[in-house]
Amino acid sequence: MSESTTQQRRPDETETSEDAELTARIEVLQEENQRLREEYARARRTQYRRTALALAAVGTIAALGGVFLPDARTVLFALGGTGLFAAALTRYLTPEQFIAASVGEGIYGSLARTETALVAELGLQDDRLYLPGPDTADGVSVRLFVPQQADHELPSPSALDSVFVLPDDEAERGVALHPSGGPLFAEFRQSLSGALAEEAGTLAAQLGDGLVEQFELARSATVDRHDEGGRVTIAIDGSAYGAVDRIDHPVASFLGVGFAVGLDQAVSVDTTTADGDRADYLVTCTWEAPTSFVFD
Repeated sequence: MSESTTQQRRPDETETSEDAELTARIEVLQEENQRLREEYARARRTQYRRTALALAAVGTIAALGGVFLPDARTVLFALGGTGLFAAALTRYLTPEQFIAASVGEGIYGSLARTETALVAELGLQDDRLYLPGPDTADGVSVRLFVPQQADHELPSPSALDSVFVLPDDEAERGVALHPSGGPLFAEFRQSLSGALAEEAGTLAAQLGDGLVEQFELARSATVDRHDEGGRVTIAIDGSAYGAVDRIDHPVASFLGVGFAVGLDQAVSVDTTTADGDRADYLVTCTWEAPTSFVFD
């Protein structure tokens, strides 16, 4: 009897042992993952500090050279001041926290699924329109408008304050969402050394540089085609947040908001998969001056 009971308990004991071993492995992997994240952040901070030290060294040497070389004093003092100033900026503006792209992708993915379900349940169209609205404190007031009717009209900017746009004219009905590219564009605009371009080709180059150099949302973003009639196609390669053809993807949204603000126009954004090897997606921004749209 006891022998039978012992035999019956052995499988349970084995399962318990396997569960405990699996739990232990998961804990080890979690600890290792956290250690790697901390090590990566520490390495990035060290890189910034080394850059700051190198700039400070160059600035100091140039300043000392200005003391002992009177003929080149003006140039050396200017170089020294620039180096020391750049070192101070690099040292004190070093980011203390680095967020993995997978975290941002997970957050955006959840919002994209929610917005996609909302559009599907309301029976809205596939059009994605970025419409400029009234001015705000940060100068950026753009809404992503998804129309209800296939033959739609653009609503007035005041109607875009509500999520559900329900004016008397049924052709103007739909939903107005806060685009993910809005805060990105606001930060981008503040960091510009000059004015935001008003010509579409130059503006496209500015926005592409912002995606790659400032936000690192893509490996490359280059103008693939520019039609004078009101169309620009930008080739996107190496998106940090996965598939760009999802609703209000940060890459496409940033471009839509940027063109809407820069050109003061309603901008339609369409994203397709690229066929070539040099790009993953093509984001096409189209605009025109509709007589039914009144800007405040």
